[in-house]
Amino acid sequence: MPFNIPILLTWLRVALIPLVVGVFYLPDHWLTRPEQNLAATLIFIIAAVTDWFDGFLARRWNETSAFGAFLDPVADKLMVAGALLVLIQLDRVNAIIAFIIIGREITISALREWMAEIGARKSVAVSSIGKVKTAAQMAAIPMLLFHEHLLGIDMYYWGQVFLWIAGLLTVWSMFYYLRRAWPLIKEKSGNE
Repeated sequence: MPFNIPILLTWLRVALIPLVVGVFYLPDHWLTRPEQNLAATLIFIIAAVTDWFDGFLARRWNETSAFGAFLDPVADKLMVAGALLVLIQLDRVNAIIAFIIIGREITISALREWMAEIGARKSVAVSSIGKVKTAAQMAAIPMLLFHEHLLGIDMYYWGQVFLWIAGLLTVWSMFYYLRRAWPLIKEKSGNE
């Protein structure tokens, strides 16, 4: 396993996931609910920034690795899943939309793994739809964690809007990837 700053940042992102969740389980006399909301939001934002920054540094310093390419999306998916689960617990996210988002991540990860095994990973490479979906998720989750008004803006309302946009893009991107992989799926299933 290589060890460099980009991989260290990815591990930091993994380590921050339990903190986002754990903040909400602290006793009320340690942090009030608004303080918990703010702390979780800031931790999530720091984790999201490390996601961008580790990739930037890995490319800039030419420190990309197979392990980093594996760990980075795993950290992203754990971060989103952990946040969505705590938001369900707090009754801020509908379980169905969370299931759609998490289910898509599992499905596409499995599809990419299978496509890599047959040497066709590029046919399910990240698309612009997937990037917009991720941006919508990364905007929605901190707003939902914050759950307060900020400068007169109802962050919870806009978090819901962005999450539903992310949900729609989640379904669209899943069908996009499955459609791209379908000819190979059909071909391989016919050969077995």
